[in-house]
Amino acid sequence: MPDYTVRPEAIVVGGGPAGLTAAITLAEGGIATVLAGKKPAKADNRTTALLAGSVTALQTLGVWPFCEHAAAPLRTLRIVDDTGRLWRGPEVKFTSDEIDLDAFGYNIENRHLIAALEQRARALPSLRIVEDEVLSVASADDAVTLSLKGGETLRAPLVIGADGRRSMCREAAKITIDERNYPQTALTVCLRHSRPHRDTSTEFHTPSGPFTLVPLPYNRSSLVWVLDPLDADQLADFDDSELADEIERASHSILGKIDVEPGRGLFPLHVATARQFAGERIALVGEAAHVLPPIGAQGLNLGLRDAATIGELAVAAHRSGQEIGDADILTHYDRMRRDDIGSRTLTIDLLNRTLLSDFLPAQALRGLGLYLIDNIGPLRRALMREGIGPIAKQPRLMRGEMI
Repeated sequence: MPDYTVRPEAIVVGGGPAGLTAAITLAEGGIATVLAGKKPAKADNRTTALLAGSVTALQTLGVWPFCEHAAAPLRTLRIVDDTGRLWRGPEVKFTSDEIDLDAFGYNIENRHLIAALEQRARALPSLRIVEDEVLSVASADDAVTLSLKGGETLRAPLVIGADGRRSMCREAAKITIDERNYPQTALTVCLRHSRPHRDTSTEFHTPSGPFTLVPLPYNRSSLVWVLDPLDADQLADFDDSELADEIERASHSILGKIDVEPGRGLFPLHVATARQFAGERIALVGEAAHVLPPIGAQGLNLGLRDAATIGELAVAAHRSGQEIGDADILTHYDRMRRDDIGSRTLTIDLLNRTLLSDFLPAQALRGLGLYLIDNIGPLRRALMREGIGPIAKQPRLMRGEMI
């Protein structure tokens, strides 16, 4: 067991999936690591569509066996234009076997994913978990210092900020963020249905945003329904029977009779990107670095690639005798993540804007794009491959290589 009276080499702030993945990666690479943060009081009822590279990373880190039973494969992705507008796109289907994959990825409830990550994390001798609230983060030339509510002080030459949208770590690194709100709210809920989903995720494009059904094990699915905020509030107040009827109507009964499960979430949509992703001995991952609308399953998968990338760089530096919080390592991390985050943020933002737009040329362009994707095989396959992960600069964990 490591001696924690000695200053740890790295501290991860935040115990969500991105933070846990970063901590496990560092500890697996032999870096004495502390994971600090208080568990949220409210359970997360959302699900995550883990794309193929993310699943490979979890397999490589030994996490996947603890949660595979709770995940459902995504073998077909179906887009249906349900806008009712003059310019409508054709229905488009993407199948994983077209790009030689068994599945694009797997959908899993966040509670099962986090439980699996925690189980693996607690088994690592180089990782200490401190379930306490972080009160302050202060960066100096040689280290970053954290003060905890319980009175403990932690210091390390590298801190990874996985502490969410209102990141204390981002503020300590003096990094600003560009953000914009959308006139939309996402209603999330899990449900049971009478017809099988056949491993197919169906995304209805509506005038208010996507209505997306994603498979869960057995005859269950998760729903992300993007709505006008007033409509979302109204639906959230419906009883289970009323809400089930509305979901069945909006889904055109493709899954048969609907039964809503306990636990609903309302999430106002906005997009945010940090001006830089590292500085002052602090690297940002997950929603501390970027926030995306729940479209195209990109948000958490980006966060896992953040975690894998900083882990890869830190472990390589550690093995070469370099201090892992050096400025050149953080500059390299910022450069490596910029293209991936920027391109996906731009793509998701444009997709969402074209759905909301009443401008006829924009609607026509969107319809033409769907037509071309449906009819040009090489274009469709290229988009599928890029959609599940960046073709260039994929972190080693996502390629199945232990760091």
